[in-house]
Amino acid sequence: MSEQTPDDERPPIAAAVITQDGGVLLVRRRVKEGSLSWQFPAGEVESGESPESAAAREANEETGITVSNGKLLGERVHPNTGRTMIYVAFDSAEGEASVVDDDELDSLAWVKHSELTTYVPYPFFGPVQAHLDEVLSNN
Repeated sequence: MSEQTPDDERPPIAAAVITQDGGVLLVRRRVKEGSLSWQFPAGEVESGESPESAAAREANEETGITVSNGKLLGERVHPNTGRTMIYVAFDSAEGEASVVDDDELDSLAWVKHSELTTYVPYPFFGPVQAHLDEVLSNN
């Protein structure tokens, strides 16, 4: 099976693209997923769960923050992992972000637009990049 073909037996991954105070929240996994190290809080969509709810739940489970009113940015088969990814934007968070799930994560950062390539040295999915360019462009 090609890396470009989604694995239909596995649920999609919902990623929370959380922006606040001029930064986007990135987390660093203890174990890299493909070439990924820094990424958005994310996890599998559970049965009966919407992508927006899954992204909000994962953000809370991984970092302790609460987000709501997510906006779907788009979906794709990730070129590095082969998993179907659904990206959901949130423009504010309640609570102080910290590494809550220290089995999965070892760090997190609120990253300014000018610092994005330091954390993620390859292009983001087009709709995600356009969203970050728009929301973080003045920072």
